[in-house]
Amino acid sequence: MGKRQSRPWVVSDELWSLIEPLLPVPGPKLVEGRPRVPDRQALCGILFVLHTGIQWEYLPQELGFGSGMTCWRRLAAWNEAGVWDGLHLVLLQRLRAAKKLDWSRAVIDSSHVRAARRGPKGGPSPVDRARPGSKHHVLTDGQGIPLAVSLTGGNRNDVTQLLPLLDKVPAVAGVVGRPRHRPDALLADRGYDHDKYRRLLRQRGIRPVIAERGVEHGSGLGVFRYVIERTIAWLHGFRRLRIRWERRDDIHEAFLGLATCLITHRHVQRLC
Repeated sequence: MGKRQSRPWVVSDELWSLIEPLLPVPGPKLVEGRPRVPDRQALCGILFVLHTGIQWEYLPQELGFGSGMTCWRRLAAWNEAGVWDGLHLVLLQRLRAAKKLDWSRAVIDSSHVRAARRGPKGGPSPVDRARPGSKHHVLTDGQGIPLAVSLTGGNRNDVTQLLPLLDKVPAVAGVVGRPRHRPDALLADRGYDHDKYRRLLRQRGIRPVIAERGVEHGSGLGVFRYVIERTIAWLHGFRRLRIRWERRDDIHEAFLGLATCLITHRHVQRLC
């Protein structure tokens, strides 16, 4: 994905030009006090926490990003307003306009993360049921560009999120014709081996390519499925996503959505 930035939490002018129109207009101040921290500075503070994994209360004030609580409130408000979903759609439209989205196949997988606290969308870890955990479910195109992500409890079966993830893929315009949101084929590992879901995929016009249980390893899907492992590794490259520190599921989902946008934006910079 290119050279690592020395300060990846600094928002570039190009990225800010995409985000700023999507931000909700702040309401009037009800009481006198300190001036409102500019949105761009607050976003830098959110990115600092996402990249470093630092706790909100320890956000360095000398950086000029405002307090950790200010950044936390701004992240929650923007997530509720659908800013990250809107940004992700804008980025996907740019990729489709440049004919860089691979709709010939999509790839799905999940990854378990430990949860430091119990909360909504948490559950017993599959490896240690005494510890809570959550799962990141990811759906990408054939190149590994994320199309949809979701959060569930760590004890949820992977296949239960197959159809919800497909439903979360936005209708992507960018070229003449109908917006597209459905791949031609879906690749998955043995965790998604269920005849019911194969049938439901075919009903949607999607060809299931799923490894079967009880069959010797070596299906050959790894040649195509490695992209989803790489994308999950990129997501967990953001330290805040390696462990779920937030009790509130919407805050962790906000971080997950923001990280998805950043990964997609890197693809836009590389391909467009």
